[in-house]
Amino acid sequence: MTQPPHDKPTATSPDELREQVEQTRAELGQTVQALAAKTDVKARAQDKAAEVREQVAAKAGELKESAVLKAGEVKESAVLKAGELKEKATHLAHQAQERVPDPVKDKATQVAEQTRAKAAQAGQQWQDRAPEPLRQRTARGARLARDNRKALLTASGLAVLVWMACRRRR
Repeated sequence: MTQPPHDKPTATSPDELREQVEQTRAELGQTVQALAAKTDVKARAQDKAAEVREQVAAKAGELKESAVLKAGEVKESAVLKAGELKEKATHLAHQAQERVPDPVKDKATQVAEQTRAKAAQAGQQWQDRAPEPLRQRTARGARLARDNRKALLTASGLAVLVWMACRRRR
């Protein structure tokens, strides 16, 4: 609030004086509001908290964007490395195949064919000789085992642990 110099008349008419009083009141009200805002600790703390929240959100966005970019770079690098490794493995497999003598390759092929034939023959004998109720129960058991692999593996592991504990006690 500024005051006019004291040597000059402040108003020439009552209307002018009223106007000056109103203006002074308005200025005084603004000054009081400004001082009240400065002394309102809670409002200032809330304003500061909002400002910090905005800064944190902006920083989090930057960090997220940076992480996404870095993840993309890492993925790209991993894909390239996997391709290189696959190429190298293929090359080594070809080298190994080239070094295996032809008689060994032929013998391996013969053994594989004989094994397949014996397995097919055993399956056929099972189909021919096993009674129908036994085949149905076996198929049901196999289906149950396939459907509940985790439980079957867990139970098997538990049985092995119990067996090992019993053996140690002896």
